[in-house]
Amino acid sequence: MRESHTTRPVVRGMAKDELLALPAAVDLETANRALGLGRSKGYELAKRGQYPCRVLRLGNSYRVVTAELQVLLGLAV
Repeated sequence: MRESHTTRPVVRGMAKDELLALPAAVDLETANRALGLGRSKGYELAKRGQYPCRVLRLGNSYRVVTAELQVLLGLAV
């Protein structure tokens, strides 16, 4: 695990405390950041149905279930 300049533990692109404070579902951009994925790659994976965790399609937007994201990152409580 890396540590940021504020000495908080970081999991991929977000600090652990940030990940644990997320709401029940997050937008794809937030999930991409947590997983260290770029915007284009994240959307490409979501459109193909190959995103690393479940993605919900709500109208024109994507949402990722935070609990599944946390399990994937080894932060399940």
